[in-house]
Formats: sequence, C-alpha cells, structure tokens
Amino acid sequence: MTNRIGNKDVAQQRSKSEKARIKAQNIANEAVKKAEARAKYRNAIKGQPGQPAPAG
Repeated sequence: MTNRIGNKDVAQQRSKSEKARIKAQNIANEAVKKAEARAKYRNAIKGQPGQPAPAG
C-alpha cells in the first residue's frame, strides 16, 4: 500500500508527468536487473549450477 495524506493515497496526488517518469524509471531499473541476471547465467552449463562454461 502507498502512504496516505488524510483520506487519499500519495499516488493520487501525483501529476501525469510524475507518474510517467516513475513508470519509465521502474522499467529502466527492471531492464538493468534482467541484464545482470542474463549476464550471470549466460555461460552456465545446464544441470550444473554455479559452474561457468569452459572458455575456448
């Protein structure tokens, strides 16, 4: 739940531009997380967690 100001949620007080900025920021943060996870497991061998693939 979001914080409240009196009877209304804080999110209800945000402008359209602020909501759009927050949404874009969240999407960008999620993309960074996905890229890090993808890089972490890119060279992993199937069935052997934690073992990177041999180079070469």
